[in-house]
Amino acid sequence: MARLPRWTAADAESALLAAGFERLRSKGSHRIYGHGSLRVTVPFHGGATLHPKIVKQVLEQIELAESASGADE
Repeated sequence: MARLPRWTAADAESALLAAGFERLRSKGSHRIYGHGSLRVTVPFHGGATLHPKIVKQVLEQIELAESASGADE
């Protein structure tokens, strides 16, 4: 398996917004993004690098959103 990129929360947010997600709400230092029935939560803790599991979850949700929007066309 390829190595996951090292992302900050701002990097993850940029990728989600570019994939068509929208910011639904925030609670404390966490921001929740949605795209249809898909949801993903990104913790914003300063400029800290996200844990690889969170990066993987974000990338999986982006991939699901892109495959779902490709099936709609």
